[in-house]
Amino acid sequence: MAESVEKLEDGIVRSAEQVSGQIRAAKDAIASVIFGQDRVIENTLVTILSGGHALLIGVPGLAKTKLVETLGVTLGLDAKRIQFTPDLMPSDILGAEVLDESTAGKRAFRFISGPVFAQLLMADEINRASPRTQSALLQAMQEQHITVAGARHDLPKPFHVLATQNPLEQEGTYPLPEAQLDRFLMEIDVDYPDRDAERRILFETTGAEETLARGAMTADALITAQRLIRRLPVGDSVVEAILSLVRSARPGP
Repeated sequence: MAESVEKLEDGIVRSAEQVSGQIRAAKDAIASVIFGQDRVIENTLVTILSGGHALLIGVPGLAKTKLVETLGVTLGLDAKRIQFTPDLMPSDILGAEVLDESTAGKRAFRFISGPVFAQLLMADEINRASPRTQSALLQAMQEQHITVAGARHDLPKPFHVLATQNPLEQEGTYPLPEAQLDRFLMEIDVDYPDRDAERRILFETTGAEETLARGAMTADALITAQRLIRRLPVGDSVVEAILSLVRSARPGP
């Protein structure tokens, strides 16, 4: 029994070392395109590896959109983008049923999937859409499937939403409802880069050549990493710290 446990632990350690190398390669690949945002890159990768969704908050022009596009290429995920606007409708995100008529005159409904059917969905400027449209993502983010006209449609795996949000003082924005905010594992503030990083950005974006994102992982490798993370042991002190943090954030005595 002890030998089998020891072999299992050795297997987990070897797998963790292999996955750790892949994650480091992915982080370096992203950092070669996105400059001066190491903390943002790390927090975004932590969110995805944990199987969650992230909300990137910052003023326009801080490469939030480019970060998500780069993540799609680096992690080998099928990525799609939705530009949220005040006139965006839920069906523009989820898809809709259309009525088809065959040559024999027989009519039937056919579901046309929307951009939510992706492994990495970028919800660009999510707070520019109305709360009704924002809520179209609630079921997808929580249950990994959507329901249209009473029919269930499963989403690809893995499925992650990386949304960008402008600060609320910007004109033409709607605050995200509490239920929507609850679907995000992490809220990541994107600040201005330092002077050296901005100097590098200046040369990289105005020169004759531009550094392009490169692949470092595949979707299958990412799913393997996510499963491995759930198998890693966690110390009692960490569990107690998590419980204390969560309980202290609740209202009441």
